[in-house]
Amino acid sequence: MMTGTLVRSAVRTKLDEWGIEGDYPVLLEFPRQEGHGDYSTNIAMQLARQLKRNPREVAADLLSAIRDHDTGGWFRDLGVAGPGFINLFLSDSAWRAVTAAVLVERERFGSSEEGRGRKILLEFVSANPTGPLHVGHGRGAAVGDALGRLLEFAGYDVTREYYVNDVGNQMDNLGRSLLARYLQLCGTPTELPENCYKGEYMIELAETFRAEVGDRYAAMSEDEALPVFRREASGRILEGIAADLERFRVSFDNWFSEGILHAGGLVDDSVRELRDRGELYESEGALFFRSSAHGDEKDRVLVRADGRTTYFAADVAYHRDKYRRGFDVMFDLWGADHHGYAPRLRASMEGLGEDPSRLEILLIQFVSLLRDGEKFQMSTRSGVFTTLREVLDEVGTDAARFFYLRRSHNTDLEFDLTLAKTHSSDNPVYYIQYVHARICSIFREAVARGLPKVEVTSLDLLSHPDEIAVMKKIARFPDMIAETVRQREPHRITFYLQDLAQTFHGFYNQHRFLGETPERTAGRLALADAVRIVVSTGLSLIGVTAPEQM
Repeated sequence: MMTGTLVRSAVRTKLDEWGIEGDYPVLLEFPRQEGHGDYSTNIAMQLARQLKRNPREVAADLLSAIRDHDTGGWFRDLGVAGPGFINLFLSDSAWRAVTAAVLVERERFGSSEEGRGRKILLEFVSANPTGPLHVGHGRGAAVGDALGRLLEFAGYDVTREYYVNDVGNQMDNLGRSLLARYLQLCGTPTELPENCYKGEYMIELAETFRAEVGDRYAAMSEDEALPVFRREASGRILEGIAADLERFRVSFDNWFSEGILHAGGLVDDSVRELRDRGELYESEGALFFRSSAHGDEKDRVLVRADGRTTYFAADVAYHRDKYRRGFDVMFDLWGADHHGYAPRLRASMEGLGEDPSRLEILLIQFVSLLRDGEKFQMSTRSGVFTTLREVLDEVGTDAARFFYLRRSHNTDLEFDLTLAKTHSSDNPVYYIQYVHARICSIFREAVARGLPKVEVTSLDLLSHPDEIAVMKKIARFPDMIAETVRQREPHRITFYLQDLAQTFHGFYNQHRFLGETPERTAGRLALADAVRIVVSTGLSLIGVTAPEQM
């Protein structure tokens, strides 16, 4: 926004005058009290320490520079408060200028080129193909997909990846689980094996598979049949996962198989490289990585005494491959139960000579699903769980995506199914979507009355405090997007949209858009169109639709 550009330019002028080199980030914040300005910054207090001057005196000098740079009358007032805060009050013409920018830039309003030339790898969901996605996976999918959309909106080149854990004991257990259910259907008395997957979905898979192949595998030994049933189970479950994600409006550029790492020798290569770097040692026949030397709480086994590599060894190889594909930043979105895994993985990248700061790990906290005040327990192995598909069947994709993003991913989430299905202002996603639908209805009526198309200049006559209040909410959109990207917190969009919706609905209930003077009607239609654009863009960034009718 112009405010930030103007203030930063003024500060840069003073830094040059004072002989201060380097960048000092000028952070503009929204004061909690309206009387403290539309924006506020503490840059004077930051500079005062280096200048060894009173911060209020520094602030006064900066204010003078800001006034000199404000040749367009952007500010109506400037002031110094408290120990040295600079408070900025924008003029009505400034708010109209920002709203006009919405009408010019349309769906690109709020976007930036911050990430131009930078490549991002975003790995999320990556649920093991041992069962359908449950509601916890849905939260990771919503956060990851929204983060990807936001990063692209900020100019980054984003690649989305799903890592498929299709190797190891869990896949053998999955294959045995399907085989046991298949044999039962064939009439062969069979006990379910230990550590099997007991969900109803395994019975359904067995029924589908038997309908296709008959009883041809019933007489086979387990050693002969297991590879077939392991492949069938994981493949069909993965197909179901992909279908659920597509319905949830989540897509991936790459589906990366763990099996490729082993078949291509990448796991052995990473172990060999760590050994060559002096990062491994042998103890009781096993091969350990010195992860404690890189900040982990203890050293970790890479190769067991029997020669088998660990899951950790495969993860090291996978992330080594990520680095070598040339991404500037790599995001991993994991469930909260993996919090102890992050230090060892970063340690392994450092041990390989990579920069661990290029790997960002976001932990997605737990979800409690509520219906009639009761919570559901989830476990893919026991089969007692609620799937993402069931949630989508009950509340729809729009409500599901929005409700998953109602809280920061750093906090636990209670997903209220009853509220998500409510068609009233109590339901936040309905309340926001109704803004878009209501504005579309206003424009349909305007067309029916033969009113002219909206022009940017129509905003020039708007000066009512309630009109300016709506413009202020609109103007905060680019700053909110920038902060959301910086903090990696897509939930900020839901908060912003609720705030904008409340302001707009309040305005709508107090004022008319049609039936005023031609000039006032044209201005308010322009204002309504700006709100519609911002609401539509905000919803699209979290994967929610903006309906024209409700």
